[in-house]
Amino acid sequence: MTKTFLPEVSVVVPVYNGEMDLPELIECLRSQTYPSHSVEYLLVDNKSRDRTSTLLQTAASNPPSVPPLLRGGSKKGSNSQITIRNLTENQIQSSYAARNKGIRASIGEIIAFTDADCRPESDWLENLVKPFVDLEIGISAGEILALPGKTILEQHADRQNTLSQKHTLAHLFCPYGQTANLAVRRLVLQQIGLFRPYLTSGGDADLCWRILRETSYKMYFAESAIVRHRHRSTLKQLHSQWYRYGESNKYLHELHGVDLMREFTTGEYLYRLARWLLKELPIAAAKGAIARADLVDLFNTPIGLLNVRARAIGQRQAQLPQLAREIEQL
Repeated sequence: MTKTFLPEVSVVVPVYNGEMDLPELIECLRSQTYPSHSVEYLLVDNKSRDRTSTLLQTAASNPPSVPPLLRGGSKKGSNSQITIRNLTENQIQSSYAARNKGIRASIGEIIAFTDADCRPESDWLENLVKPFVDLEIGISAGEILALPGKTILEQHADRQNTLSQKHTLAHLFCPYGQTANLAVRRLVLQQIGLFRPYLTSGGDADLCWRILRETSYKMYFAESAIVRHRHRSTLKQLHSQWYRYGESNKYLHELHGVDLMREFTTGEYLYRLARWLLKELPIAAAKGAIARADLVDLFNTPIGLLNVRARAIGQRQAQLPQLAREIEQL
């Protein structure tokens, strides 16, 4: 990063029942290479029912010190501790409402986002902010990689790169970045507004689409700005994830007129299952016999079909609340 481009940055993180995640997240924030005097971390408790509030209060009142190796480039007299601000959004149960709370309280020229269950690499923020040296860039999207997983479901998602920004950046209607790893200029938010606070899914796409379709700003894929995220490890969690993807499809269709993703017919489901049973499974089993395949290879297709089914159900059942059409202003 050039020494002449170190804008003030605010990192906003919504937190819901983040007791187990906060210690590791805060350590990742402490280890960022971006100068600590130029960044604030706003952690927003969104109606948590565990010890999140207590942990955030402690972190804000006694923030961790910057590692010695990262102090060399700091401005003389600057803080040796990172700046953590503890906020609360108790009115609306929505990560987008919590992010809006953080945005309104922030002071940075650049607003960056990640989630409590993400683990940003040490140079994440530095690489995410670099593209903004180009004044035409309004959004910077970093890459999302998987944390190590042991279950078949986690390994399947890892093989499919389920969380990668490369999927959303290739969206046929309009590219977008996920808020697990995203940064936006404050000036852009002043122009097009904040997140829709009552939206429960698809808010990241909605924000990016409004920016890219209503302004002349461009989006940059900062592939070296990496956060790592856990994949879902149980069928319940996986169903919930893909159900929300379906809800997002429906909401974005109503808000932007995007065509819904076509659902599989019963015949297509049966064909894919038959193909798996008669062709894919025997091949994977044969490879496994000579140690060239594992369980995730055996169950790749049925897991994928479960995901498609959950998304279709979410898409059919979703009903966009009228309040979700509202856009808050900065």
